[in-house]
Amino acid sequence: MTSSSSDPDKLITKLSFTRWNADWKSATTLYEQAAIAYRFRKDNEKAKDAFEKASKGQEMISSASELYRECGRAQPASDALAKGASFLEEKAPEDAIKMYDEACSVLEEDGKEQMAFDLYRAAASLYVKLEKYSDAAATFLRLGSAADKCNAINSQCKGYLSAIIIYLYAHDFQQAQKCYNDCSEVQAFLSSDQNRCAMKLLSAYEEGDAEEIKRAAQSSAINHLDHVVIRLARKLPTGDLQAIKKDLAADDGEDSLDENDLT
Repeated sequence: MTSSSSDPDKLITKLSFTRWNADWKSATTLYEQAAIAYRFRKDNEKAKDAFEKASKGQEMISSASELYRECGRAQPASDALAKGASFLEEKAPEDAIKMYDEACSVLEEDGKEQMAFDLYRAAASLYVKLEKYSDAAATFLRLGSAADKCNAINSQCKGYLSAIIIYLYAHDFQQAQKCYNDCSEVQAFLSSDQNRCAMKLLSAYEEGDAEEIKRAAQSSAINHLDHVVIRLARKLPTGDLQAIKKDLAADDGEDSLDENDLT
């Protein structure tokens, strides 16, 4: 016997009382449930129809956002995309990231970068979940750049440190070092607690000192980062520390030869 919660016909009946415009999220969920139940029954035609109607929710979000943008209302346009992205995080994280990215762009174009900070973080968290670490780091750097434009120094420095930690977690010491050097061109970061923390981490990596890396990863500067970054930091060091040390020594040797090359 089929329960009411899994009976697709009863779900569709329930949908007749749901207004798309007022509650697109509930409607989309119900159509998805009905589609899965129809597919289980091998009623492929009805399953196809329900899946198509479920996709309507995402289309409505994009349409609503576009209309808001045409009216010059960046904040509601971004909010619509962010709500859609939040709904899609579990089911379609790649689509959610695209929506978060678009939501950020809408605010950036309107000079409202400060309103996008949570959206950058949400997108970066999804990238980490998908193990797309370079994209996650790039998103935190984008947050840092946005924070720089509105003089949000603390958020800026936290974004930079987050990117460096992610590169280290992904075993990309060279990129972490380059990121640190580039970010240190910014005076606000150069004199920050986040800079000092990053410097301690990188120095410990250069020395191949796992215990010092673990100590640095417990610093207060890291404790105030996003939870997703804190979790990565607590797992450091990853990768082969001795290999990094050997590579650095080899690079130093090559630099020394270049300096002595008088030909």
